[in-house]
Amino acid sequence: MAHVVESRKACTVNPLKMSQPLGATFAFMGLDACMPVMHGSQGCTSFALVLLVRHFKEAIPLQTTAMNEVTTIMGGYENIEAALLNIRKRAAPKVIAICSTGLTETKGDDVEGYLVTARQRKPELADTEIVYVSTPDYVGAFEDGYKHAVTGIVRALVKPLPVDAKQVTLLPGSHLSPGDIDELREIIEAFGLTPVVLPDISGSLDGHIAPDWRGTTLGGTTLEEIRAAGASAFTLGVGEQTREAAEALKTIADTPFEVFERLTGLEVNDRLLQRLSKIAGCAVPAKYRRQRSQLLDAMLDGHFYTGGIKVAIGAEPDLLLAVGGFLHEMGAELRCCVSTTKSAAHALLPAEQVLLGDLEDLEQGAADCDLLITHSHGRQAAERLDKPLLRMGFPVFDRIGNAHRRYVGYRGTMNLIFEVSNLMMERIAHHHPGDWPLTPEARRAAMPVRMANADTQIESRTAAASA
Repeated sequence: MAHVVESRKACTVNPLKMSQPLGATFAFMGLDACMPVMHGSQGCTSFALVLLVRHFKEAIPLQTTAMNEVTTIMGGYENIEAALLNIRKRAAPKVIAICSTGLTETKGDDVEGYLVTARQRKPELADTEIVYVSTPDYVGAFEDGYKHAVTGIVRALVKPLPVDAKQVTLLPGSHLSPGDIDELREIIEAFGLTPVVLPDISGSLDGHIAPDWRGTTLGGTTLEEIRAAGASAFTLGVGEQTREAAEALKTIADTPFEVFERLTGLEVNDRLLQRLSKIAGCAVPAKYRRQRSQLLDAMLDGHFYTGGIKVAIGAEPDLLLAVGGFLHEMGAELRCCVSTTKSAAHALLPAEQVLLGDLEDLEQGAADCDLLITHSHGRQAAERLDKPLLRMGFPVFDRIGNAHRRYVGYRGTMNLIFEVSNLMMERIAHHHPGDWPLTPEARRAAMPVRMANADTQIESRTAAASA
């Protein structure tokens, strides 16, 4: 269990965390025909818009209530009413999803009351679902905003229905990419089950060329699918951040659930397939037995380059656990772990300490590490330290293809092994040019950490695989 420590610095230097409203907006982007709205100033919305566009390289529909000095003091009802009417007229979304910002939370706007009044005064809004979630950006982080948004969607739109034994609800965490969600959907469907993914950014942010432009999100979980979640026989959550929404579904529709702390690794994916096999009442498809065998081989191949290395990770809690937990299983030492917010996931992390801090803290703690893992804002720190950087999390704006990266399931776990191992191989080759491939003895000498126990590790893993 990692001991959680909060940074006590007077200011944040090179921030690691993103805000709650941005996390909520990210969740809303996974709903079809939806218009996300930030109740705050134009600057708050513009900042979020830039980050989303740079990460996904896609057009992002996002609106604002455009609060100014006067409306902030006097109250934002007129701005919300005007925004709702304009959005309905111009884009005709099926869902308008509103999240608050620090500006309006500090003022204390009663947004829920405003929405009741707006519906009474403007009956033309009756055909549009409106979801509101409170996400002040002066507390919490990206993951918290996402969590509250998904829970808010469930509570506002899901109703109990007769159970469909072949339908399951998948609640993906904010750390999963569209490619990750596609991988999980394929796994679920392989068992003859129908997944309702909530929210589903694999339909809206997967980098496709849309046949039309409506001004809203194009793809994602439809309003009908959200409502149908009340009929699911089981709920699968990925990451501790989904537990709150899974519990809400349990309360509303009495749907049993299981939250998987991560789906990057061997044992956790074994548990997922066993759970799906039990729900579907059938054996695990043969192709996943093959993929599992391939993952075991990849672990044997890759552990020579991951065993004993020191890793510094800066990420949201569930991503930190997913990546850090698996690298620990591959023999790496989690020397420096920096996160953004409190979470039950920290208690599961195999590290001595988790610091709630910024990228300056990560840079200071990574001085003797072999690998840095964080988002693109950590690239300067990696350059100063002359360390390899694996870009993960949000935002990653200096690489393309973020929507298609996969780190879940057996195949996604293999991808992570290959990326980390190749980075370490490149580092060895960089420090020993013209002397490649290295002998095992030279490789051990080249690495800043010792890998003398590599033969013992591979023998033990081979024995475990045979068993």
